[in-house]
This record gives sequence, structure tokens and C-alpha cells, in this order.
Amino acid sequence: MILKILFPSKANLLHYIILLLLFFSAINTNAQCAGSDNSVTVCNIPDPSSKSIDLFSLLGSYTTGGIWTDNFFSGGLNLSTGILNAQIINKSGVYTYTYSVDNGTGCNDSATITVTIGGYSGISSPNVSACSDDLKFNLFQGFNGNFLSPQSNGTWSDNDGTGALTDNFLNATKAGLGTHSFTYTMRAIGTCPAQSSTVNVTVFRAPDPGIGNVVLLCDSDFLTFNTNLNLNDILIGEDANGKWMEVSGTSELSSSFDSTIDVRHIYDTFGAGAYNFIYSVLPSNPICDIKTSAVTIIIEKQLDLTGAKLVVNSDICENEITKATYNAVLNQGIQKIPNGSYFVTYTISEIVEPITIISNFNNGVLTFGINRLNFPQVGNYTVTVIDIARVGSLGACKSIISSISDVLNVFPLPKIDKATLTIDPVCKGFDAIVKISGDTNLTEGNYSIFYNLSDSNIAIAQQAFFKVAIGTGTFVIPASLIPVVGNIKISITNITNLFTGCTNVANITKEFGVKPLPDFSNLKLDIKEVCQNQAVVVSLSGLGILANITINYNLTGVNNATNQSLIIPVSAGNASFIVPSSSLINAGITSLVITDIIDNVGGCGSSISNGTKSFMINSIPNTPATKDELFCKNDKKTIADLTPNGTKYQWFSSVTNITILPSNTLLVSGNYYVKEVNAVTGCESGRVSAVVVISEVQAPTLNQDGQNFCGLDNPTLQNLTDNVTTNGTITWFDAPTNGNQIVLTDLLKDGFSYYGFDYSSATNCYSSALVVTVSLSNCDETPGFFIPDGFSPNGDAVNDTFRIPDIEFIYPDYSLEIYNRYGTLMFTGNKNKAEWDGKNSDSNMNLDGMAPNGIYFYIINFNKGNISPKQGRLYLNR
Repeated sequence: MILKILFPSKANLLHYIILLLLFFSAINTNAQCAGSDNSVTVCNIPDPSSKSIDLFSLLGSYTTGGIWTDNFFSGGLNLSTGILNAQIINKSGVYTYTYSVDNGTGCNDSATITVTIGGYSGISSPNVSACSDDLKFNLFQGFNGNFLSPQSNGTWSDNDGTGALTDNFLNATKAGLGTHSFTYTMRAIGTCPAQSSTVNVTVFRAPDPGIGNVVLLCDSDFLTFNTNLNLNDILIGEDANGKWMEVSGTSELSSSFDSTIDVRHIYDTFGAGAYNFIYSVLPSNPICDIKTSAVTIIIEKQLDLTGAKLVVNSDICENEITKATYNAVLNQGIQKIPNGSYFVTYTISEIVEPITIISNFNNGVLTFGINRLNFPQVGNYTVTVIDIARVGSLGACKSIISSISDVLNVFPLPKIDKATLTIDPVCKGFDAIVKISGDTNLTEGNYSIFYNLSDSNIAIAQQAFFKVAIGTGTFVIPASLIPVVGNIKISITNITNLFTGCTNVANITKEFGVKPLPDFSNLKLDIKEVCQNQAVVVSLSGLGILANITINYNLTGVNNATNQSLIIPVSAGNASFIVPSSSLINAGITSLVITDIIDNVGGCGSSISNGTKSFMINSIPNTPATKDELFCKNDKKTIADLTPNGTKYQWFSSVTNITILPSNTLLVSGNYYVKEVNAVTGCESGRVSAVVVISEVQAPTLNQDGQNFCGLDNPTLQNLTDNVTTNGTITWFDAPTNGNQIVLTDLLKDGFSYYGFDYSSATNCYSSALVVTVSLSNCDETPGFFIPDGFSPNGDAVNDTFRIPDIEFIYPDYSLEIYNRYGTLMFTGNKNKAEWDGKNSDSNMNLDGMAPNGIYFYIINFNKGNISPKQGRLYLNR
């Protein structure tokens, strides 16, 4: 008990002292029989005196026969003797020990001795070693065993900062090789100071045998087996100079230092199996142990199931689903499979996950059952073995499996009760065709049924066979079972799938009728003769009340065709049809033979004995021989110029046009078609074409203002040619037709029209004419031209007229007036009337026609720009 006493003020000090004395007096009185509480501190733990501390001596006066209690279970107190051995208390600290007395005579008390145990850090060994592979080296091993062991509640510190210390454990691998210092410290307690000891640990390298490995080989790799395999190459990170030892008895190693083995020799000698080799490395320091690693060579045998067969027994019908059992039997293929247990992995087409079972091969046969729940409904289930591996195999080999599968069928029962029976009415003497379709579950294949007939025709338990394709099957009711005209009822009672063997009852009926045959005894035929390759119209009569029929006929004679058939309507006993021209290619006599006629309304028909008719096919003229023509457009050729021509030939503008072209039709470029017509038979040849090409040479064109020249330059026809754009050779004429050719050196004439034609030597054709009217007044300058001052019109052909030379080229619109001395107008001139012959032709007076000799006056009006008229005089002398 710890008492904490608060001292009062000085005035009351005496009062408190009295109370305190009374308190301790009471304690001492009660403690008299067990002794008094006391305490002791033990700091020098190694001292021999620390081994025998008599706690009785610390009680003072006490009653014997009491019991000691080690309150904190220190383990250092001998409870019988009361002797405390501090050296066997492994932790420093404060401990209490209580002595209790209850002697039955009124002494019932206890006293506590408090003992403070100081820290003791021990004596470290001078040489402490650890192996580098020791992950948890206990540093307490670093104390000298000849001395007292240190207490355990101290703390360790890493003096070198290795980071490898956890509590009192050193990770030697992390610390690394070399000497490392660690300090063990016991903290101060009470009056006992702190203590510490330093342990120096030298870490020695552990031997490294490397990382062993397993070499997994398959015997299918036999050719690649290493005949000189160095076991050292299989180890990873091993120390050199280790020793090898084999434990499988292969005798491949010649000594402990030999590391080379022949894997192929091992396989050839011992076969498949596991072969072990041990590698040992000695330590360089005795602190470390010998280390070993192992290399295991495992050779497994590959399973080859090529040719293996799987049979899953057995196919069933759907009514057996709930009670069926299934067994799969796998027979080995070309390789003999050893007896033993095997993992068999297989798939079922309707199940996502593969299934693996363990079963035994016994003499090449492995059998396993398959749960019927895997086949819950109608369908085709493919069971496929995808892998087989021996139990215990490490998977070195992948089994050779090609295609090992079988199909298990859960067949449906054939069901036709909701099917549709289709039976067309039949004619007497014909088989009835029954079609089964609609709502059935019939798969493609062969079936048999049993049926009954009733009403007008009766038959019991008749069997029929049929094949179903695309959900439909048909079978025949023989004509012999239905000889009587009238209504019949068929009832199907049973159906069997001949492939699956599944049989089911049936309950389906259908009515149909047997019809009478039509009468064609009054039939008559009429056929007109035709031209070769023309269709023939065949007219029929005597067909009675029939409305629509199918005709089957043959052609014989010069033209042959068999098994021809067509449908035609009938009106009032009459009908007609056409034999196509493609069937009548040969000229001569052809016979049409109707073999039978079917009434399309009633559906019945019969053979015909009076349905033969012969007719003539006239030949057609030969196809005309035509000639392609090339004409010039200017020649204006017509139909009459084409080849061939004559009254028996007809020309057309297209292959289908029916309008005959008159012989005077002007030709254009294009195709023309001709045929020959036989006037007697009316037969026509086929049309053949003639190609007409009307060649047109592009007319030359005059360049802008190319007709304008200056007469002063004396231009020639060559100058005009130079002003023309042409695609060929241009030729000039003085008229558009039948004109005279003009040479290029001729001088041009003012106001004269020239006709130019382009010529193509390739087609020998001329173009249309280019008409050019030449103007020689296109002069730019205004010279001082010469005006004669007289002339002598005496008829000697010398100076007989008055003319101003070249004035019309410069002033094409000029006018000239000549007056006599009395002012009388004698002559009016221009470029079209340029010469005065000395007569008074323009006088409006009754004067003599011949102007007398003398002086005359002229006025020239230039009529160009703003040039003023010019006046002058001239002298006339005859």
C-alpha cells in the first residue's frame, strides 16, 4: 500500500502528528505476527549474494509457519525457504512477495517485501558466427555461456544500420557477409543504472547448390533427347565444385565430379520413368551446413489413340428416355494402351463444359457410363473424346487423338395426327397420290404406314412406303385398289420410321374422289399450209362441252418433235393452238399426231385415235446477198442504187419496220434491210442488212473579212485561198455547178462570186460550196492618185475614154459628174460606170449624142470620211 500524505498548515501540525502516530501505532500492532513490509534493491545481479536473499530477514519480527506468495510469478523465490535467487529472474523490474500467517490462535496477517531487480545485459562471446542463409539468427546466442545469461526484457539496437534486425532476431541474408555490431541494453530501474552489452556477429557465406529443376520429356521427343546433357546446365545459380550423386541407379555418372548424362541412353535402357540426381555443396565455414539440390529427369510415354473407335450404346426412341442406360466403349487404335487408370475427358454437343472421368483400360478396351440426364430430350448428341491421360502423369506428353466420337440419337416418335393429307381427285384407272405435309415431326428419310379404304372402294390394312423430303412425303394408292368411280375415305392407322425403327399409332383420315374419263370420238383437226419457219395454227372441233384442255402431241415427217404439251381454252366445242416455228424448220410434209387430251376442269384425259393431220411447209427464198455502199452526199443516191434490186426485193429502214421504202428514197448513212418475196407462195426470206455510208466533206470556211482586199495590191485567187480554213484541198469554180475551174494565179475581181470546194482523196468526195463575193475596196491609205486632163474618143483604141485609175479601190462609193461649159450635165459615173466615152448620155436636153471637142468640167464626190469634193477640167479632142 502506498500512502500519499498531504501536510496541513503549521497551526494544525501538532494535531496531524498525533493522528499519524496513532495510525502507525495501529499498523505496527496488527503486523506483529507476519512481520513488517519492507523493500530491497538488487543491482549487481552476477554477484553470488544475489542468489540467496533471505526475505525472512527483511520481515523483522514474524510468526513462523506462514506461506510465501510470489505475486508476479517471478520464479526466483523458494516458497519454502523464503530464499530469493535474483539470478534466475529473467526480467528486470519490481516484484512483490507476500508472507501470510493464519495460525488459528488469533494471528491472521500478511507482510509484503518489495524487491527491485536491476538490469543485467550479460557477457557477449568474443566469436559469434552466423550463416548467410539464416533468416532468423537469435542474437542471444551471442552471449558467453560461461557466464550468467542476460535478462530478456532489454532492447537490441542495430549499430551498423543493416536493417536486418527484428527484436532479437537477425536476418543474416539481409545483413550480408561480414561482421555486424548489435547492442543489448537493459534500461535503468530504481537506483540501478542501465547496462548494455555488444554482440559482434560475423556472417559467413552459406553454400549454394543452386535451384534444382525437373526436366519433363515425352518419349515422342526421342530424336531430340540430349546424348550429352550437362546437369550443371539445369541448375540455376549453383556454386562450382559441388558433387553429383545419382539415386536412380542409371550409372550415368562416372564419379561424384561427373555432371554429364546421356538421356537417350537412359530411355533406351530403362524406358519411361523418373531419374533423380543430387548436387551437394560443402560450406567454407563449419557454421554452415552442407546444401543440396536435385535435378529430376522425367520421361513419360505418349499415348497414341490414332485409329481408336468410340461407340456409345445405344440409340433410343423418345418413349425410352426415362429408363435408358448408356455405356461408351473406347477401343484402342494402332498403339497398345497399357492397362491401368486413365483420365478420360469428353464433350457432349449439348453440354458446354467438358466432362472428365477416371476409368480403366483393360486389354485395350475402356468402358465408362454416361448419365442419361445428359440426353434429356429428342436430339442428336455427339460424344467426343478430347483427351486421355494416365492417372499420375505430369503432362509431358499430349496424347495423339484424331477424331474419336460417336453420335447418340434420341429419335422422336413419328407423329402425323395433325398433318395435312392432300389427295387430288383421280381419274378412273389411275393411281391416287397422297401427300403428307403440314404439322408433323417427320424428318427426312423413309417411312411405312398402314391404311384402310372405305366408301365406294374398300381395302383393309394396306401398307405403303414413302420418303420424306423438306417436310413432305407422298405415297401411292394403286389404281387396282380404287376401280370404282365415286368418293373414297382413307384412314392411316400406324406409321414407322424405317431408319430409327420408332413406331407410333396414327389417327388421320381424308376423303377423295375417282372421276370418269372424257369422250373424244368426234374430234376433227384442220391445219393450213405455211412457209418454212412460220408457226402453224391447228384448229380443233368436236370437243363437246369441254372448257379447257391440255393437248399432248408429236410431230413426224420432215419435222420431228415428241412429248409436246400445252394448255388451251375450248369454246363451243372448238379450240386452236399454235405449233411454234422453231419446231418447223424443214420444208415438206409434216404430220401432227395428238396422243392424248386432258380435261383440265375434270382433270381426266384419254388417248386419241383420230388426232392425226398432215400439212405442207413451203420453203422460203434464199437470203439476199447485199453490198455495203459508200456514196458522196452530193451524188444524191437513192434506194434504186442499192444491191440487190428488182421487183422481188423489198427494202426497209429497220429489221422490224414493215413500210417498204420506195426506189427513189434518198439515201442517208445507216443500215438498210432487204428481203426476197416469193410471189406465188408468199414466203419471204429473212432480212439482211446493207451498210450505207454517205460521205460528207466538211465545207471550207472563210476567215472573218477574208473576202475584203485592196485592189491596189492586185490580189490573186491564192490570196483568197489563204483566207480560207480547209480540211483538205480546195478547188475554185466560177459557178456552183458545171462551172469552170479558176487557177490560183488569176487576179481577183471586185464583186465577183467565187465557189470553193474541199476534196477528200480518201472518199473521192467534194464538200458543199463556199461562196465568196470579193470586195477590192479594203484600202487603208488615201494617196494623191492621177486624174487625166484629157482623152481622145476617136475609136483608135488609144485613150478613147476618160477614167480615173484605181479610184474605186480607195473610194468605192465615189461619184463623178462631168459638165460642159454651159453647165449642162453630160455624164454621171461611179465604180460600176467608171468610163466616159465622150457622149452626152446623161444630158437631160435634146443634144447631139457626140460631145464636141472642147473643155469640160468634172466634180468628184469621194463619199468617204469628211473629204471635200474635188473639181477640175479635162480636154476632149477627137
